[in-house]
Amino acid sequence: SGMKPGTIPETLNITAPEMVAAVHRAYIRAGSRAIYANTFGANRFHYDTEELSEVIRAGVLLAKKARKEACREADAYIALDIGPTGKLLAPMGDLSFEDAVEAFAEVVRCGAAAGADLVLIETMSDAYEAKAALLAAKENCTLPVMVTCTFDRTGKLLTGGTVESLIPMLEGLGADAVGINCSLGPEEMLPLVRKLAAVASVPVIVNPNAGLPVTENGKTVYPVGPEQFASVMKEIALVPVQAVGGCCGTTPEHIRQLRETVSALPFQAQTKKDRLIVSSGAAFVELSEKSPCAIVGERLNPTGKKRFQRALKEKDFNYILTQAIEQEDAGADILDVNVGLPGIDEAALMEEIVKALQAVTMLPLQIDSSDPEAIGRALRIYNGRPLLNSVNGKEESLSAILPLAKKYGAAVVALCLDEQGIPKSAEARLSIAKKIIDRAETYVIDRKDIIIDGLTMTVSAEQDSAVTTLEVVRRAAEELHCRTILGVSNISFGLPARPVVNASFLSMAVQNGLALAIMNPNDGQMLGSLRAANVLTGRDRQCLKYIETYEAGRLEMPASAAVHSEKPASGTPAERREAASGNAPADPSQEDRLKTFVKRGLSDSAEAETRVLLRQGEEPLRIIEMQLVPALNDVGAAYEAGRMYLPQLLMSADAAKASFAVLKAALSGQVQRQKGTVILATVKGDIHDIGKNIVRVMLENYGYEVVDLGKDVEPERIAEEAERGKIRLVGLSALMTTTVPAMEETIRLLRKRVPDTKIMVGGAVLTEEYAKRIGADSYGKDAMAAVRYADRVFGEEKR
Repeated sequence: SGMKPGTIPETLNITAPEMVAAVHRAYIRAGSRAIYANTFGANRFHYDTEELSEVIRAGVLLAKKARKEACREADAYIALDIGPTGKLLAPMGDLSFEDAVEAFAEVVRCGAAAGADLVLIETMSDAYEAKAALLAAKENCTLPVMVTCTFDRTGKLLTGGTVESLIPMLEGLGADAVGINCSLGPEEMLPLVRKLAAVASVPVIVNPNAGLPVTENGKTVYPVGPEQFASVMKEIALVPVQAVGGCCGTTPEHIRQLRETVSALPFQAQTKKDRLIVSSGAAFVELSEKSPCAIVGERLNPTGKKRFQRALKEKDFNYILTQAIEQEDAGADILDVNVGLPGIDEAALMEEIVKALQAVTMLPLQIDSSDPEAIGRALRIYNGRPLLNSVNGKEESLSAILPLAKKYGAAVVALCLDEQGIPKSAEARLSIAKKIIDRAETYVIDRKDIIIDGLTMTVSAEQDSAVTTLEVVRRAAEELHCRTILGVSNISFGLPARPVVNASFLSMAVQNGLALAIMNPNDGQMLGSLRAANVLTGRDRQCLKYIETYEAGRLEMPASAAVHSEKPASGTPAERREAASGNAPADPSQEDRLKTFVKRGLSDSAEAETRVLLRQGEEPLRIIEMQLVPALNDVGAAYEAGRMYLPQLLMSADAAKASFAVLKAALSGQVQRQKGTVILATVKGDIHDIGKNIVRVMLENYGYEVVDLGKDVEPERIAEEAERGKIRLVGLSALMTTTVPAMEETIRLLRKRVPDTKIMVGGAVLTEEYAKRIGADSYGKDAMAAVRYADRVFGEEKR
């Protein structure tokens, strides 16, 4: 198109409108039936309010003008194109969820007013940001809204999400179509497309790059030509998917051959899936007849728990988060969260605790409340597809809760009670369940997303109650085709040796098809019964869960070992399992506690524990060398091995930072050894800095001083700073293909001015081969790779 390297694309809507219109016309004439307005990076973080409105309006109007010139209006649709903000959302970054929603809302309002036909949210690498954009679109326009995200070669979002965790959330929030774009070529994308089509019930969009970029004669090129692109896309179309197109590197000729190829294929509509999945930002739990009965951890609930009640009143988040982590380590699949206490602002506290939990655990949450305001605030800021506990057959509950479940896409627990209380018979309870299902369908909530709670009544008061509840479980699955859930321990109130009754009842419920058990995962006897029942009913395929729980011949923890503990558990998950089996000390050392707090991202606990260690006479430098650095190394290794994801990596870094701050003050003038100084910059013309900022955080927490020159940095300035500071390592970032030449120019200048300086590069458009071709010494595929390379440059690996 003639766009100069470093040009910010949206500004061309004002400065070179005919160039933009010509691009649109070329793709329409090649066969595109949906074209994106040139608005991808238009948001308040890149433009002021007046400029933002101007570039968005101009972008939409230019696309409409091009359509009028190239085809009949009915033959092509104009999409308002919305890309990422370029910022990390809290808790990983400093952009709050509501600020992100409002930033996207501005774009949506401008684009809709300019006459866009639909909203296309694309290239999202963070599920939470995708949710913010989708909510903004749904709340600020009536146009169809489509969302495509970008995954790496391992099938993960930048923040760790997968197709299975992401798509149910997007569908629940009302996306009219979902899909994948950018980052991969069509061949690399095919396995992900198959996963996506197996999960999605709405139409699927697939827009790959024309392969992964390389350089030839100093220019960026994409190696997959039009014919090869169309050939692979034919296979993708037959998966089936409902819309195909191209992203980076796909020319009008790619689109022409793509259209010729796929238009000859029969259209296959997407099928409705009977898959119930609840998720967090990076993990998911699928509930089906064949999957193991899952554990909903019950410990984050004040009922009968005086220590937890005190924690809620005092806002002792350390205790609350430790309870969550303890349940996760013990084997919980989902965490129930209930903060209802007299005298507490439940809505505000629920929102705070959900945010805090999302920072330290990957488990999906069950929002447990009868307060519609608390439910609404929690569902809104929840990252993933939540489970909502609960709705019941009372009119006030149905009318208040079901609309919230619909808006935020939650799966809903339905209690079999109404204005007349809890019926004694299974038939009457099932009648209430049918009523809730019918009412939910008026809100377009599918019955597969209603989970029936048959209600566990204490058997000591009425001995037939267990039989009744088990009948509800069985018939809800067989007759209503719904999943079921029970609060298991209610069965044994008033009886001695309660764990014996609980465990037996749980086994019977699993045999009758129970999908979710609300229980204490620290109760070894109940956990053992559940794991065994899943094996014996064939729901734990290859006995994987059972083996994971009891590997190496360990026995389960004694039933009462952790149930009433007031002391937070400590140690890594493996260490805790060892302690539970009697093969390790039950009380880990103080050193282990600090390491654990850092590994689990508990900043307040890490800070407090550091102060304790200092009061006990530990030397600050020894704490750093012997405790914090090993903890961070363990976290880095887990991240590189795929056992941890970016949110956990950054939370661990924050916890280490909190500890470092205390130690720095304690050193009071003592010399602290810095490993070295690194310059970081996003190159000229590029306004994206998420990757650079993540690398900065990690380098700082691994002991490096970082000079962050920001974004859109001239090559001359980078070279001057490196020369003046005698810098041994410079890191350069570029997200856009158009700014890679600026990166190459910067590398050439650095080689001339500071030939001994090492250069590492990173960004979405780069590959290791590409990095070598433009003269870099290292390709940083992620933040930990950057840290590892810095260690090599500064000789830290030898220490």
